[in-house]
Amino acid sequence: MLDPGASTGMSDGLPREDRMDATLRALNRFGLGARIGERETIRDPKDWLRAQLDTDLGPTTAVGLPTLAEAGEAFRTLREVPAGEPERAREARFVFQGMREAEVAFALSRRITTDTPFVERLVAFWSNHLCVSIVGKQPLVVLAGLYEREAIRPNVLGSFTDMVLACAQHPAMLFYLDNFQSIGPQSQRARLAARRRGQAPGLNENYARELMELHTLGVDGGYVQADVEALAKILTGWTLIGVGPRQSGRLEFRFDPALHEPDSKTLLGVTYRQAGQGEGEAAIRALAAHPSTARFIATKLVRHFVVDTPPPSAVDRVAGVFLESGGDLKELARSLVELDEAWDPMTQKLRTPQDWIVAVLRAIEPRNLPLQISQMVEPLRQALWAPPSPKGYGDMIRDWADPDGLMNRAELSPTLVQRIVRGRIDPRGFLDVIDLPIGDPLRTTLTDSSIPVDERVAIAIAGPAFQWR
Repeated sequence: MLDPGASTGMSDGLPREDRMDATLRALNRFGLGARIGERETIRDPKDWLRAQLDTDLGPTTAVGLPTLAEAGEAFRTLREVPAGEPERAREARFVFQGMREAEVAFALSRRITTDTPFVERLVAFWSNHLCVSIVGKQPLVVLAGLYEREAIRPNVLGSFTDMVLACAQHPAMLFYLDNFQSIGPQSQRARLAARRRGQAPGLNENYARELMELHTLGVDGGYVQADVEALAKILTGWTLIGVGPRQSGRLEFRFDPALHEPDSKTLLGVTYRQAGQGEGEAAIRALAAHPSTARFIATKLVRHFVVDTPPPSAVDRVAGVFLESGGDLKELARSLVELDEAWDPMTQKLRTPQDWIVAVLRAIEPRNLPLQISQMVEPLRQALWAPPSPKGYGDMIRDWADPDGLMNRAELSPTLVQRIVRGRIDPRGFLDVIDLPIGDPLRTTLTDSSIPVDERVAIAIAGPAFQWR
């Protein structure tokens, strides 16, 4: 289907007739996939994208989605089922899993039905950049969707600093990277444990390390191990309520002075005096505004929206906007639209599995989204909020162009069509959705009435051309 070793850079050798036109570039690269007939409604692709950045972000909740209080109660119920009561355990797991399925359906339906797909792509990008994962972390099964709705979505066109702070204080992140149980070595709680000859859990560096390496500065951002330790101490006391065995009510952030490491700490050459919660907030603000952060974020954005190997000139321009605007995410999004490199028809990006299935469903426009939509994503190896590490999912060709992954798409295509299309759409409409050269054999296939309708649609969505955005 695809050559995993093929270049996706500025010199990928694509003949001129194989390169996307600007409208499809806006719909597929910046958006989440073209709908049949949508191409003709867009007069100016850049204006179409810019206008989306000034629209309402929409609701962050809906009927049937859990609150933090409900998520906390479900987690406590599951955890406290006595051994030897399998029926109660099954019931608790059913509720727990039902909450996740509701969150997945909400998130995917937003992507599939939205009229502002550029914004929804940004939500997905930032959710993956500042990711949490359900892998190995039971509370995250019900918290990951809440995290995207409460920490990512409201800030996606706001301030990068505000987004990082919201993520740092959300129960999902506090659970995921263990900061809720990090205790300063000289804190009141640690000293009390020592007097009682007990042992407090101790300092946990997980979140501090990932905050610098993956969320802000980047691995080459100029910090050393001493900075990781200092930041971990600065963030002690950032914990949770509602998680203990005798606690009830919503899970929420709480600063606990008894867990906080006293005295001054030095991070990246700056001394932070004992200031409680404000100490951590000041440190995060400094990291979010750092020049290394600007370059790291710009590189990831250009890689996602332009090409796997980001052109230095494009990275420089986006990093400059980051610094000049103080990390204004709306301005960053606008700067991506203005990059000449983003519109160069020589560049290509392979659709990730999530991108692919969303693009399929946007093109097909089912009357009702399939109830099993969350299960449909699972075989594609990119379930929502389930990356294998805090790095999040990759979005380069090397991450997804293996034979098994591409075969999964080909095998799922007839199933999707059989469940959803059932002969109700004209396969020729895909000529509007996929940018095909005049002589491409798929053009003939899509217009060949001797081939059943559903078979032609399945061929279109499984074929090589539909794998690119």
